[in-house]
Amino acid sequence: MSVEKIVDIYTDGACSGNPGPGGWGVLMLYGENEKELCGGEPATTNNRMELMAAIQALEALKRNAKVRIHTDSNYVKDGITKWIHNWKKNGWKNAAKKPVKNAELWKRLEAALETHDVSWHWVKGHSDHPENDRADALARQGMAPYMPTPK
Repeated sequence: MSVEKIVDIYTDGACSGNPGPGGWGVLMLYGENEKELCGGEPATTNNRMELMAAIQALEALKRNAKVRIHTDSNYVKDGITKWIHNWKKNGWKNAAKKPVKNAELWKRLEAALETHDVSWHWVKGHSDHPENDRADALARQGMAPYMPTPK
């Protein structure tokens, strides 16, 4: 009997100012294997970086997988598991009939989910959770190249 391995993914986003320079970080765990990813943008928001972390993680998977995504962002978790259904039904408008913010990233995240069996798990940020702390450090690493140099 084979036991299906699960990919555990820890994601985080960071921003210095909101908007401002930002970064995203990902820690992927599969059995004994670990992979770290990070990146950033010069002018962005924390929510965009949280979304980018999840997108980049899923897009980095080389084959269909059973995945547990651990995020400290209720925005991402609730957006993809609850709100997106009504956004799509309402032509990508929110409950206030305004365009959904970051719609292009939500669409990209939804597409990245299609080939995987994904469950979403919220973790409390900045609470000494080792994997979440590593994802946070990676997000800050991804943001670093876009930070202004002190004078």
